[in-house]
Amino acid sequence: MPKISLPPLPLSGLFAIAKPSGPTSMSVINDVKQLVCNSRLFVEASKLEEKRRTPKRGRRAREVVKIGQGGTLDPLADGVLVVGVGKGTKKLGDFLDCIKEYKTTVLLGCETDTYDSEGVRVRVAPWRHVTKEAVEEQLVNFRGEIYQTPPIFSALKMDGKPLYEYARKGIPLPRPIEKRKVTVHSLTLTDWKGPNHEFTWPEKQFTDKEREAMEKALRSVQEDEEQAQKQTQTPSAFVLTMRVSGGTYVRSIVHDLGHALGSAAHVVTLTRSRQSRFALSPDEEADGAKGCIAWEVFTKAAEDEGAEDADGLKEWERAVLDKFEIIDENGNKS
Repeated sequence: MPKISLPPLPLSGLFAIAKPSGPTSMSVINDVKQLVCNSRLFVEASKLEEKRRTPKRGRRAREVVKIGQGGTLDPLADGVLVVGVGKGTKKLGDFLDCIKEYKTTVLLGCETDTYDSEGVRVRVAPWRHVTKEAVEEQLVNFRGEIYQTPPIFSALKMDGKPLYEYARKGIPLPRPIEKRKVTVHSLTLTDWKGPNHEFTWPEKQFTDKEREAMEKALRSVQEDEEQAQKQTQTPSAFVLTMRVSGGTYVRSIVHDLGHALGSAAHVVTLTRSRQSRFALSPDEEADGAKGCIAWEVFTKAAEDEGAEDADGLKEWERAVLDKFEIIDENGNKS
């Protein structure tokens, strides 16, 4: 590999990871933190030396450098996860209210408590009447400025308590969940799968106790089981791509679309393909977008960081530098 000229160390800045589906965003950050906090690229030499001499356990051991994320992805979701290191953490707020792009697979006929396949069945509904043309006709109503209600199974807080706590514990909401205005810049049906897929409705259903708790929180849970259960064929699925403002819940768009179609729907796959200037498939020449680092780079380094190259860099460090956006002392890109 060609030799590189390193800027003054330690570095502060931003980079993006291609998060896989499965782990939580926080677990991804914690795993990356273990590497970052032992790297001369991001930690002052004196702090590294002190850390080696007097290793500490627990939280204090991870405070040698700040690291954070610019917008959580659900465990089900994969795609762009922006990471800030050092002074780069001060810029993470910019990624909460930026334009984002998503690709999601929608499965008809079933609604879940979380609005995705990780949840529990709340109700099933007829779906055979839903056609590709019907979906495209309804998408018009979900473009532009719209109002949407966040899922009750979300981390959004009401009176200091996450909404999901109300639902799980059967605590009545102090007031209805407030609708929020968001902007859907584009929304397109890109693949009508019909029954040609391997997705299935979640097997887990609410117990009587769980249903009662949900009803207490929401005060109404609709049922339409009998007619839907008669439809034994594989329910239809389709893929949507969208470009949306910060604060938009893709799960809510899918949930509300299901209702608009006279059916029910939930998310079975979700990919964040772009967040501001970081993208899974960047076009640096066209818009200056930066790519993402494959998650396998970090999992491999967690097992064995390997030897240093001619520049004194390990493989994962060089991968990060290749996608790194440096933030200087004044908080500017350099």
